[in-house]
Amino acid sequence: MIPAMNVTRQYASIQDQLDKAALDVLHEGQYILGKTVEEFEKAFASYCGVQYAVGVGNGSDALVMALKACGIKAGDEVITTAMSFSATAEAITSVGAIPVFADCTKNTYCIDPRDIREKITQKSKAIIPVHLYGQCADMDEINRIADEYNLKVVEDCAQAAGATYKGRKAGSLGDVGCVSFFPTKNLGCAGDGGIIITNDESVYRQCRALRAHGSGLDGLYTYGIQNGIEISEDSVDFNGNLPKYFNFVTGYNSRLDALQAALLQVKLPYLDRWNERRREIAKQYDEKITNPVINKPLVAKDNTHIYYVYAITTDQRDELRAYLKRNDISSGVYFPVPFHLQVVYQNLGYKKGDMPNAEFVATHSLVLPMFPELTQQEIDQIIEVVNSWNP
Repeated sequence: MIPAMNVTRQYASIQDQLDKAALDVLHEGQYILGKTVEEFEKAFASYCGVQYAVGVGNGSDALVMALKACGIKAGDEVITTAMSFSATAEAITSVGAIPVFADCTKNTYCIDPRDIREKITQKSKAIIPVHLYGQCADMDEINRIADEYNLKVVEDCAQAAGATYKGRKAGSLGDVGCVSFFPTKNLGCAGDGGIIITNDESVYRQCRALRAHGSGLDGLYTYGIQNGIEISEDSVDFNGNLPKYFNFVTGYNSRLDALQAALLQVKLPYLDRWNERRREIAKQYDEKITNPVINKPLVAKDNTHIYYVYAITTDQRDELRAYLKRNDISSGVYFPVPFHLQVVYQNLGYKKGDMPNAEFVATHSLVLPMFPELTQQEIDQIIEVVNSWNP
């Protein structure tokens, strides 16, 4: 069976480097935060073209902390796409805010800025564009809307590490970006991990506090921000005790492990070439899949797609999926139920038909195998089988 994704082949390709990095951390004995994490934060911030990065426990926590650092509070409305993984909307509800769903476009699958504008109310405080499947949303228009209505922009880059929009990296285009390092991502670790990137020093300091129980001088700073008061850090005396034992705001236990940071540091220099290999595979799919009932993904203007997944659409998606399986090819559905039709959000009052494009993608899209280590023989087999499908 050709897998839809595979992490073991990537590990095998740089096994010696990854093993050494892991063992170095184990021998060092600094497993939580510390120098290894700081070095990766600096490297990833530099790669993305931003000033600051905060390594956290996972991409979901990154979104939660980013929203809190942007001042999002209970009762605020945050507009996001109806087509994404649950973490996007879950982060909004986790800070007590109300998710407001906008439709995606039918051809790029990313949030439609025209529908964002339609959903703005006096309670709107932020937009979370999701750079879905590996390409950026229309950030120029989204930022124009945000500027017009004084909204924060929190980029969900869980599927877009290394993607660019007009030459700038995903995550550097709004107020703050959130990246997941889940193992199957383009830049994946060996467990859960995530990072927050920003050019805003205040967001940076607040997120540093929030990831570690709201403690220390960053916690004190965050306390001042949350309460609208200026506090002199010189006025605090820890009396020789560790700052982590002094808590100023309610935070989280969400820190990027040194072991994961070490593995990511090894992988980061390979990311661009791995993404380029994904584009090479996508180019073969684009050019050689000729089955007329298959619609191939559109790369929007000004985007460098990194193809976290290669998503096609077809009217008989489930039949094609079964056909691929019979021919030893794995596939996947990202995502089968849009947010506005999920049971957990039924209290918001949405109904079928409210987001026609998201509903179309949910019922018609299928992702073909996509990872840099696919062999040419496997690629040829996938193309041949897709072209031979005759519904």
